[in-house]
Amino acid sequence: MVKRKADKLEGVPLTDEPRRTSRRISQPVKQTEFESEAEEPSPPPMKKTTKAKKAAANKNPETSVAPAGKMPSKAVKATKKPEKNGNNPDIPTSTTGQQFWLMKAEPESRFEKGHDIKFSIDDLAAKTIPEPWDGIRAYVGMFAAAPERGNSHAKRRTARNNLRAMKNGDLAFFYHSSCKVPAIVGIMEIVEEHSPDPSAYDSSKPYFDPKSSPDDPKWSIVKVEFRQKFETPITLTQLKAFRAEDDSPLKNMDMLRQTRISVSKVSEGEWNFLTAVVEKNGEKIYGR
Repeated sequence: MVKRKADKLEGVPLTDEPRRTSRRISQPVKQTEFESEAEEPSPPPMKKTTKAKKAAANKNPETSVAPAGKMPSKAVKATKKPEKNGNNPDIPTSTTGQQFWLMKAEPESRFEKGHDIKFSIDDLAAKTIPEPWDGIRAYVGMFAAAPERGNSHAKRRTARNNLRAMKNGDLAFFYHSSCKVPAIVGIMEIVEEHSPDPSAYDSSKPYFDPKSSPDDPKWSIVKVEFRQKFETPITLTQLKAFRAEDDSPLKNMDMLRQTRISVSKVSEGEWNFLTAVVEKNGEKIYGR
């Protein structure tokens, strides 16, 4: 199966890039001296003998007792580092660990090197075995990541690296692109994590890459399975309208910020908002 990524908004010409067949510092603890409870001053300490001095010097510093009258220094509490997310640590996971994505394909016929690369959600629904999501060849974009995702500077986000960050059980919106009515049309599930894309080093395939080889693969695939087709798709026009609303959950949605990316991250809030739109249309959502 050959699919291609769709990397444009409606009305924007296609480019020559391959497509989807594609840390407050707390105030220091002030050390206080314990007041002596004795009414009379303590006798002066006896001088240590040479042997006693040597014995004290040989003591394990970790087991030594803090000097009398001084509080031991406050232990620094270890903090747990955030868990990295696969090969793309900049991508956050949901509260349950499940991740959400949006993946584009072209449902209308278009030929590359004699191959029709169209692939629709109906084509996916007809598959009886996991389908490889192949043909991803583009490195797409630099953009200022959303502040709520913990980043304040530009991050490189690529379709390929997004594929490599996917985990079994993640869900993805299937998006029809480069067609008359671009829209989110359904849901699929990631059932096999990334592996090399063999179509990259097959010269008969539409997105053959001579720089890629079985010994040095440059590109990856995941395998997906159909889960749901929406009776009422969420169109690109609707997505833009939702984003334009005040305090919109879609304000920083990757797909709307970077229109040419074919595999993009969907935050948990974005996923919940969009699936709620589908539910308002009277449909049940897969997994609920």
